Amino acid sequence: MRPQPQSAFRALSDPTRRDILQMLTTRDMTIAEVSDQFDITRPAVKKHLTILQEGNLIQVRAKGRERVNSLNPSGMAPVLDWLEFFDSFWDDRLTTLKTAIEKDTK
Repeated sequence: MRPQPQSAFRALSDPTRRDILQMLTTRDMTIAEVSDQFDITRPAVKKHLTILQEGNLIQVRAKGRERVNSLNPSGMAPVLDWLEFFDSFWDDRLTTLKTAIEKDTK
């Protein structure tokens, strides 16, 4: 059974969380390092990170007393699968439209 994309979509729905994901593409970061990049409280950043983890978009590991957050690229698979369905839907529709237009112009 494939993972459901709802929790990933929830995580992606917020611009701050999308910014955090982009930051994690360059390197793993602690909560403090992520917090330093935003003008919001550390507890607010922690909540964003928790939602990203629940969406399976990041992984968190303990390193001594710190928790290090890293990007989980495979967490996007359910989202991409869901979007792929609509991509093929539109491909079919646009091909049909193109054929109809070309037929009418001949």
